[in-house]
Amino acid sequence: MNFLSEELEDYIKQHCETEPELLQELNHETWEKVLNPRMLSGHVQGRALSMLSNMIKPNNILEIGTFTGYSAICLAEGLVEGGTIDTIDINEELETLAKTYFKKAKIEHQVNYMIGNAVELIPTLKKQYDLVFIDADKENYAVYYDLVFDKLNTGGYIIVDNVLWSGKVLHKPKPEDIDTRAIIDFNKKVQNDSRVQNVLFSIRDGLMVVRKKN
Repeated sequence: MNFLSEELEDYIKQHCETEPELLQELNHETWEKVLNPRMLSGHVQGRALSMLSNMIKPNNILEIGTFTGYSAICLAEGLVEGGTIDTIDINEELETLAKTYFKKAKIEHQVNYMIGNAVELIPTLKKQYDLVFIDADKENYAVYYDLVFDKLNTGGYIIVDNVLWSGKVLHKPKPEDIDTRAIIDFNKKVQNDSRVQNVLFSIRDGLMVVRKKN
């Protein structure tokens, strides 16, 4: 959902760092070939993810929800030398496309791409992370948050996408609307978590940025 007018959206794009040529190519190919291309982070959110990652300078990143690899490439821009990104997706049909662009971005040696159920895979990970990006099935947002929390270094960040859910968070969801209810509950969970500092940014469909306190 666009919360701003098309004119303001264009103005924002004109006053953000230019979308890198490789990401423009991936953006175009995703919209041309992939079902539900709106799941792509896109220009402004992608630059925001890159900016945040460059500020954090993570050694290790965990991403839950790879899609076509756009956000992973953005996040990898902030990795320190020798840093890694573990990225999990359940849709094996997108593996070839994502890996093609990881190679084009020259980050394939830094990316550990995993296909499978994140709820099952996360407990098997032995690393500690400085940055976690959650952009997968909304019903499990709270589950992912709990699973990654102890794997997040003190002072580390969790970034969660789609927390405004096209504005549906403002209204009581219908009983069958599991995703909206899950996001509303997740946002409340984070707001009430005394272990973190959190800010909800109205970037695109909403980014919740969470810092694990000392």
